[in-house]
Amino acid sequence: MTEPYSTDGHTAAIGEVSRETGNESGDVSRETEYAGSGDVSRETVFDTPIAREAATAIHVMNVRQEQWPRPPKTRVMTVANQKGGVGKTTTTVNIAAALALHGLNVMVIDLDPQGNASTALGVEHTVGTPSIYEVLLDGQSISAVARTADFVDTLTCVPATLDLAGADIELTSQVAREYRLQRAVNTYLETVENPPDYLLIDCPPSLGLLTLNALVAGREVLIPIQCEYYALEGLAQLLNTVELVRSQLNPELAVSTVLLTMYDSRTRLADQVADEVRSHFGELVLEPVIPRNVRVSEAPGFGQTVMTYDAGSRGAVGYLQAAYELAQRGQKLDQGSGA
Repeated sequence: MTEPYSTDGHTAAIGEVSRETGNESGDVSRETEYAGSGDVSRETVFDTPIAREAATAIHVMNVRQEQWPRPPKTRVMTVANQKGGVGKTTTTVNIAAALALHGLNVMVIDLDPQGNASTALGVEHTVGTPSIYEVLLDGQSISAVARTADFVDTLTCVPATLDLAGADIELTSQVAREYRLQRAVNTYLETVENPPDYLLIDCPPSLGLLTLNALVAGREVLIPIQCEYYALEGLAQLLNTVELVRSQLNPELAVSTVLLTMYDSRTRLADQVADEVRSHFGELVLEPVIPRNVRVSEAPGFGQTVMTYDAGSRGAVGYLQAAYELAQRGQKLDQGSGA
């Protein structure tokens, strides 16, 4: 697939400015003089990692001005995988941020008691904060507890607090316990003046009642898969659960998107896992892969997504490309084709 964003032009431009500045000042480094001698191309000298990172960051900041296509109706996507550490929360917040930064209205529902998605979006989620717990157990509306992210006003988050840790047990005795979230989401979408284009639900790393509520509430399932062997082992169980939910509780549910995360191009194993996933899921797999990148891990520590923390990093570009393809697929829903 051709990447939607190219930085080659920007890299060349940075190199050209650097050469012109050096020639005018008269104080030119030996590397620049050597490049001018014809023995080494000037593009090679100025095509450095720092120049590439700077060019990418500039380009990513510029493309934020673009308006990505809206889906014909709200896409309610459950981000699920019962295995921990595969990038569910990271995928949720960065896809959401990329979509919101390109003019789409996005809501994230944090259904993980750890509250990591709330942290990454800079939303308060200390104990006592109105959260998704009150929606599920006390019947509060989503509108009453949703908070706007501080870096873009088209992104809102329903936070999760530690109160949610006991929700699995508390929901056991409730009537219609599997439908609590679905009813809240449907009521919100029917009554809100400006419904979101995307509603992403971040699930905990389990197949308990919280994840079950998310699957019943969703219309699509987005599965992040880590490019390692262990990530494939529990996949069959997740797919069986999705099929059970679809046949018994939510006939609209379908796996629509698979995203390969934590891809390490230095290992043959990553390529083998990627090939196996693409062979099994076919066109459901997004073409971009998310590489291992320390910036992605650092960003939540500053209450940010990688899209705002370091827009030029490889992780940010990977999520930008994945979100762009997701938006393009959403547009095709208007033409009657699946995502």
